[in-house]
Amino acid sequence: MPTAIELAKQFQASLVGEASLAFNGLAPLERAKSDQISFLSNPLYRQQASDSSAGALILSQSDLDFLQVNPSANSVKRVYFVSKNPYATFAKMAQHFAQSSAPLYKPLLHPSAVIDPSAIIPASCHIGPFVHIGADVKLGERVVVLGNSTIARESVIADDSVIYPAVSIYYATQIGKRCIIHSGAVIGADGFGFAPDFTAAGGEWVKIPQTGRVIIGNDVEIGASTTVDRGAMSDTVIGAGSKIDNQVQIAHNVVIGNCCVIAGCAAISGSTQIGHYCIIGGAANFAGHLTIADRTTVSGNTSIIRSITEPGQHFTGVYPSMLHSAWEKNAAILRGLDKIRQRLRLLDKNQNKES
Repeated sequence: MPTAIELAKQFQASLVGEASLAFNGLAPLERAKSDQISFLSNPLYRQQASDSSAGALILSQSDLDFLQVNPSANSVKRVYFVSKNPYATFAKMAQHFAQSSAPLYKPLLHPSAVIDPSAIIPASCHIGPFVHIGADVKLGERVVVLGNSTIARESVIADDSVIYPAVSIYYATQIGKRCIIHSGAVIGADGFGFAPDFTAAGGEWVKIPQTGRVIIGNDVEIGASTTVDRGAMSDTVIGAGSKIDNQVQIAHNVVIGNCCVIAGCAAISGSTQIGHYCIIGGAANFAGHLTIADRTTVSGNTSIIRSITEPGQHFTGVYPSMLHSAWEKNAAILRGLDKIRQRLRLLDKNQNKES
């Protein structure tokens, strides 16, 4: 088991307490034991943290100062990992303990899997039952492809990525290292591209061939039942480190920058470009052919119909969207409308009496 000083050095946290104490994992405040680590990132839970039986806490300097001034009756011998970002430090430690345990998926080539002879599958991979792998597919080391998933021809999946059951990966898709694709996701389906050809007598929607690819960077996670369409002629791209929730629609030719987070049921129309480090709330939606600046935040259910060119802004509102600060002012006015109406009625009543 790693010691407190080893963990502090590895995760660049300041250590307060006995350096030699060892720990075997992490747990929530209410369940943590003396050989486990928990974390405090919200001041509302300071008392719960103080009363916890956790042998170590990851917390900020201000939270540590509070706990030292307001000690609990709990006599647990405890160490503290002081971090500027306790939640992120907790996540990194959790990854460390998860990776140090036995691997979930040992090397396997299930006899029911159908694999084209031209596919390159290292011996370290885990290929589950009823998986189909097409021609010229290339898998990296330790890739996991679980039951009933399909990887179409010429696709590439780099080292240590995990494809959960019933994922469909269309042809020529490229997926980076350490990616996670959850069940029901469809990567590389045709984009929704049709040209109208109508006359007074009738006509048709003419399908535009979707000949681009989907390219996904390293450390990307894609949620269950999310769809990422292939490009019409250029590629659909998801940048490294981005995290996409369940049931998100990403249309053809969309480019998403690095380290973005997109919550469930968001929809991004074709050829929109999302900058780096953007935060997109659930059910937010974007019109096509927009450019969204870096570090933009979009609240849930917000409709974005125009490009955003200034970085670091926060937008809110069903229609039209507006700066979050302006939305808060308007929302405050709306909450007070009933009181304003009552005052106006009283004023009108008093004026009528005077007249």
